[in-house]
Parts: sequence; C-alpha cells; structure tokens
Amino acid sequence: MKPWITTAMLVIGLALVPLAADAKPADKIDVIVGYSAKPGQAETNRVKGLGGETKREFTNFNMRVISISENALKSLENGKGVKFVAPDRETFGMALTTLAPALPTESAAHATARMPAAGSTNAYYDGNSIGVAIIDSGVGLHADLDPYIRQYSLVGGKTPHPDGEEGEVEKYHDDARVDALGHGTHVAGIISGSGYASSGQHKGIATSAKLLSLRVLDDNGRGVTSDAIAAMDWLLSYGHYFDIEVVNMSIGKAVEESNAVDPLVLAVERVWDAGMTVVVAAGNFGRDGNMTITSPGNARKVITVGSLTDKGTGADFSDDFVSTYSSMGPTLGDHILKPDLVAPGNRVISTVSMGASLLDGLPDRIAKCKDPYGKEDVAYCSATYLELSGTSMATPMVTATVAMMLDKDPSLTPATIKARLMRSARKVDADITAVGAGVLDIDAALNTTGTVAGEALSPIMARSEQGPAMLIE
Repeated sequence: MKPWITTAMLVIGLALVPLAADAKPADKIDVIVGYSAKPGQAETNRVKGLGGETKREFTNFNMRVISISENALKSLENGKGVKFVAPDRETFGMALTTLAPALPTESAAHATARMPAAGSTNAYYDGNSIGVAIIDSGVGLHADLDPYIRQYSLVGGKTPHPDGEEGEVEKYHDDARVDALGHGTHVAGIISGSGYASSGQHKGIATSAKLLSLRVLDDNGRGVTSDAIAAMDWLLSYGHYFDIEVVNMSIGKAVEESNAVDPLVLAVERVWDAGMTVVVAAGNFGRDGNMTITSPGNARKVITVGSLTDKGTGADFSDDFVSTYSSMGPTLGDHILKPDLVAPGNRVISTVSMGASLLDGLPDRIAKCKDPYGKEDVAYCSATYLELSGTSMATPMVTATVAMMLDKDPSLTPATIKARLMRSARKVDADITAVGAGVLDIDAALNTTGTVAGEALSPIMARSEQGPAMLIE
C-alpha cells in the first residue's frame, strides 16, 4: 500500500511547500535503526564496514541514526539484534489557513471548550507550577509569556546538556529564545498566555503553567523524526529537573509503518510510561478522508486531538462542526480509532514572536484588540497576536486542560487523565472517526472522577466478517 502522503509537503502558514525529499537523492540516506538491546562498539564498527556513519545515539532508546547508502540497507537490516530500519522522515507543524468564517474573538473558542464559570471552585485551577514541555519551532519573546521560559534546540543533531559541572542541573545552560517561524510561540500562548498585551482579550487557558521549549523545527518549520526523538530522549534524562508533567506536540509526520515499529511512536510512549502526559495533534489532512491521522497520533497510549470549528454563536453549539481539515481515523495500517477527542482549533488568536515568518505570510491574520470604547484597532495591542487554524491550535487547548487537572489533583496518572478527558467530552452527532469521544469540556473534565488501573488504550477498529459493519474494541 502506498503511503497516504504521496509527496513530502509542508503544511503550515500560507501554502504547501515542497520539502527537501523532492530534491535529487543524495549518495546516502539517514535512517533510524532500532535494536533489541543497546548497540555498542561492535555495531559501530559493522556500520562503518558497510560504508555507513553513526550520526546520533540516544541515551534512553535502543536506537541510532545512521547515514548509509541504499545499496547497503539490506545488510544493515540483517545485522544481529536489528529490529527495524526506518527512514528519518520529515516532521512538520499542524497549522494552516482556512476559508471558514472568522470568529469574532478568541473567547468564542474558550466558550466552546466550556471553561469553568467565574467564581466556581474550578476557576481557581490555572495549572499553577505544572511543567509543560512544548516540542515545536521554539517559543519567542512576547509580553504575555514568562521571560524566564527556558529553551533548548535539538535541530540538526544537537544534544544540549543543561547540567552543571557536577553533573546536576544547576546552571541551566539554555539556548537563546528564538522562534523565527512563530508556530511554537502561538502554541505557547494558547496554553499559558497571560493576555497582558491585549488587556486580557487574548489570554491562554492555564495561565500559571511553567513552560519549557524544546526546539525541533527549523526557521522554515522543517524538521526530522530523529530530532523529535531526541527531544523525547532529552525529557527522559532532564525532564524531572524542570518538573515536566505534560508534553505538547503540535507536530507530526506521515504514517508509513506500523505503530509497533514507528520510532517516533515508540519514543512518545516511553515518555508516557515515565509519567508525562503526551498530547499530540491529529493532523490536517481530513479533506483526504479516513486514515489520515499523522504520527505520533497513531500511538494508542497518547492523547490525539482533532480540531472543531466554532461559528462563534455563543452557548449555541448546534452549528459547530469538526473542521474539514482535521485528520480522521482509523489510523493507517493499525486501524486505531483516533482522534481521541476534538477541541476548538479554527481561527484561534494567540501570541506570535516578533519578526516571525508567519506574520509576513499572513498579514491579514494579525489580530486586533479593542480599545476602551469597544472599537477594534491593532494599535491597542501592545504586542503582536496572530490568528491561525489547525490541529496544532486544538492540541494546546487539551494540554492546558491537563495542566489544570494536575493542578487540582497532582496524583493523576496519564491514563486516568486521558480517560477522564474522553469520558467528560461533550457528545456530538458526528462520525466517531472524526470526533472521537467528543468535544473538550474543561469544566466537566475537572469535575470527572474515577481512576484507571493500567492503560487507557485507544480502541482498535475492524471490519465485521458477518456483514457491512465496523467493530470497535
């Protein structure tokens, strides 16, 4: 079966942009090799003997990134202890532009997600001190975002070490806060933006969450799977120093192998098993129909989020619908029912870094703020906001909710959080392969009780042999 993404394209900003995969093939290709045990010097020597080069090793995964000629791939695959060999594929952010009706303000998205009512007990939970890692294009400076957010870049094979001389994280040798694209900064604002520069008009959801930025997309929004895996590896090594409990991944790649051997899926599930709740975007390929969920959204353990379009009609949710671009399940090959739920993701207004390329490409989407007399004028925003759409924007809505849930009950496990989110989701009349368990309901999620012993795996779908019906595990 051919992969559902037949050409490597970047879906972000204004257009579909051909990626490097469309260029002439190089003499060697980069692959991710998975082993049954940690490979040692003998494997390094074997790869070298095949004319290859070990480009990256991981501390917590039995994987390596190897550059090798296509002619030597079969010999590489036949090595002792080799479990799989997968191309080091392109990754991309899940934001795009749409022609759907504009929302009057960001508050419409908050209303759809049913924030706790002012004065209620739940209104006091704002993700206070809950650590959230954003794996994206970076988080730039903005008046709404904590100036002390730390950022580490893993782009291009980098392996930053924040530890001090004694091997403990004491000095936090972080990288510069840059986001030339603007995608990661937009995600950050949805999670915890204070709304300061808009007098509260464009604020995030979990405003007291502590953010950490791990940069895996370059200035053009391009990345590779191995850099995203390196971010997972980094979190397993250093995440506890930063109290990371939630991970937001508004990025993805094509599904071209089973989730049992997809290296990115294996990495995110290890982070999940370590106690960090991983929330990922479903993808923006819904217009191509079913089986368009991107990786790592095809992981059964993690929370996969689709996008809902809110027409901005207040408490009347009858006209809301799953965004036409929101990727649909079941997943390719494994037939996992995804997404797990949907959240508002269409034309969401949030923070953007100064000079971001998204601003140049989308000048008509620069958001305005109201002056004290109710008139809209961009001059009344003391910093820049941008309107973007995509499952990239829906994902941090769920991430912020997870931070609020942990603020209320720090003992929650990732599996219980996932189950409560799905159980409390507002049920809608829509195809379950598009909407999952329903629409994010923040207040209901905070009120839901019950715990999960074991995992809360997303169910498998299968065609019935008894007649024209689909069976769900």
